[in-house]
Amino acid sequence: FAGLEECIKLIANFKLTEEEISFICETLPGSCEEGFVKYLRNIDCSDVEVYAISEGTVVFPKVPLLRVEGPVAVVQLLETPVLNLVNFASLVATNAARHRLVAGKSKMLLEFGLRRAQGPDGAISASKYCYVGGFDATRWFSNNVAAGRLFGIPLRGTHSHAFVSSFMSPDEILERSLHRSDGSSTCEDFVSLVQSWLSKIQWAKALGNTVGETNQSELAAFTSYALAFPNNFLALVDTYDVMRSGVPNFCAVALALNDLGYKSVGIRLDSGDLAYLSGEARKIFQIIEKEFGLLGFGKTSITASNDLNEETLDALNKQGHEVDCYGIGTYLVTCYAQAALGCVFKLVEINNQPRIKLSEDVSKVGERILCRHPFNESKRAYVVPQRVEELLKCYWPGKSGKVREELPALKDIRDHCIKQLEQMRPDHMRRLNPTPYKVSVSAKLYDFIHFLWLNEAPVGELQ
Repeated sequence: FAGLEECIKLIANFKLTEEEISFICETLPGSCEEGFVKYLRNIDCSDVEVYAISEGTVVFPKVPLLRVEGPVAVVQLLETPVLNLVNFASLVATNAARHRLVAGKSKMLLEFGLRRAQGPDGAISASKYCYVGGFDATRWFSNNVAAGRLFGIPLRGTHSHAFVSSFMSPDEILERSLHRSDGSSTCEDFVSLVQSWLSKIQWAKALGNTVGETNQSELAAFTSYALAFPNNFLALVDTYDVMRSGVPNFCAVALALNDLGYKSVGIRLDSGDLAYLSGEARKIFQIIEKEFGLLGFGKTSITASNDLNEETLDALNKQGHEVDCYGIGTYLVTCYAQAALGCVFKLVEINNQPRIKLSEDVSKVGERILCRHPFNESKRAYVVPQRVEELLKCYWPGKSGKVREELPALKDIRDHCIKQLEQMRPDHMRRLNPTPYKVSVSAKLYDFIHFLWLNEAPVGELQ
């Protein structure tokens, strides 16, 4: 469940401006009473109360996410915006959680979706709720920096293919000096240091014929990027040839940075056979570690991107790979596997008369209760609960004076979501043929629901 904070912000600031009221009056029939216009000027949510499940909680069909109480006209106006805020947020957070489950806990997940999202507002929301669902960061290079600023989401990333192809040769690099990481001295010609390391790599017997002549414009791009970001050097290595040029050029720059006390982040693969290429790149990193005595270089991070989705991640796991981090965009933020979530907003009670009610007094720990399937009469079982949790908490009390639940920070919502997922049984979470999670009602509520249905349903007449 996600989107609660946005719903509360909407309700807290709900007010129509004079310009909006004027437009409404222009579109309504001329017979509209002046009293209605006055009503619109004074309308707000001070008489509204909102009870909701904590954001980031795992939720199931037939379980109410929010309960909104207040004047029927005001509550009715909230229907569409509340559904809009909850449906997409919950869908994206769920989609992110599904990708996290397939990728595993140890992998870093980056949201790469801004360019393919449904408009800038959809992109901002997607970044926020992908983070809630378990992603680690959003992409910082020409992507969703705004989400990082607005929500405090970590930013990660690398340069683009265009950056690599914009260079012609190392001669274009004019400022070649680079201070050591501790500031103790300066390397006056970092470009030459990189070239010397490339020569050592090319002549390394342990690499055999793996490394030949590399693309010098690519090397210039990597060198320039390292000069600008020596602490965050992550190179996109597939602009020309991953194994013959990209990886060797990265290694040359990474080793030069290492001489000056910097640790490179790693490489990114954005095309080709990701399982094979990641494995071959890992072998080169491990050979270089052994050949030049660079402890830890064999574990240099490998990031993969290029239209990844749940199925791709699952296939990579089955093939075997050496990817440490995934950048996922289109299939994540557009929720390609399921275009929309079908939450609905239903009237359950008016003037203290129930139309249909799906909540009642909370059960007690150790108190034996009869649980029933909401619709199937034969499915029932006695349960003695070991733990009881009240799901709906008051997040907006209006003028009622009730205690208001504080909205947690985004990081806390993310942590809550991850803990919730960890508590789920694996058979409920598996991708193929998951075991349905049983949502039951008490015998009292079951009888009440069916009593309402029988009384409200029209009775036909046979002729």
